[in-house]
Amino acid sequence: MGEQVSDGADVYTHGHHESVLRSHRWRDAENSAGYLIPELRPAARVLDVGCGPGTISIDLARRVPRGTVLGLDREASVIATALEAAAASGVPNVDFAVGDVYSLEAGDGSFDVVHAHQLLQHLTDPVAALREMRRVCCPGGVVAARDSDYEAFTWFPASPGLDRWLDLYRSIARGNGAEPDAGRRLRSWALRAGFSRVRCSASAWCFADDDDRAWWGGMWADRVERSAFAEQAVEGGWSNAEELGAISAAWRDWAAAADGWFAVVHSEILCTP
Repeated sequence: MGEQVSDGADVYTHGHHESVLRSHRWRDAENSAGYLIPELRPAARVLDVGCGPGTISIDLARRVPRGTVLGLDREASVIATALEAAAASGVPNVDFAVGDVYSLEAGDGSFDVVHAHQLLQHLTDPVAALREMRRVCCPGGVVAARDSDYEAFTWFPASPGLDRWLDLYRSIARGNGAEPDAGRRLRSWALRAGFSRVRCSASAWCFADDDDRAWWGGMWADRVERSAFAEQAVEGGWSNAEELGAISAAWRDWAAAADGWFAVVHSEILCTP
């Protein structure tokens, strides 16, 4: 991917259908930012970029009781949802605002921690985003990012329908100018963004017991037919309603398999400005 400045045309492959937010609301610091937790200090100033409905941001705020957390997302409707979640949580030191990762409205060195979960994989210029995150991070602070790597997803039992889903997803994401196999590229992007020290790790979500399979498989079965992913698949000529229906059924078949198993592999980086 090039290092051109974004023209603001980034397309979020998933969109903001209920089935997508259903997944996002499940996320918290423990299951989605565990690698970052040891870096947090009680009075840390944290910026959470691409915060979605805010569940990770709120959980991070609980872990910096004398600090602050600001969650940013480019979608005003999503920020409204996050503000509602913050009010309901009773966590006082978290706030949310509409913002652009390519042009953050903060001065140099404004934050101790700048965090992004599953954001860079959706951007046309992740290196430019990391440079901007680096700019607003203070000396001695940390820029943290975690992204999945779609090609590394793995499951059992074998399913031609899920094989087709993965191929289709990667094609649509790349058609949007993004990189779905972002995880393996995080270190490279960080070095190109000017970080001299990049610590790397990896972790995974695993969906295997009955409840987890039903939730994960049902969520993707809905997304395949009803989310922005489905709209882009048809409008872009990548697929059609009949095939999407078959892929959705394959997800439900996988979820119903008593021996079903699915792993989502993530890469993580902790970068020192």
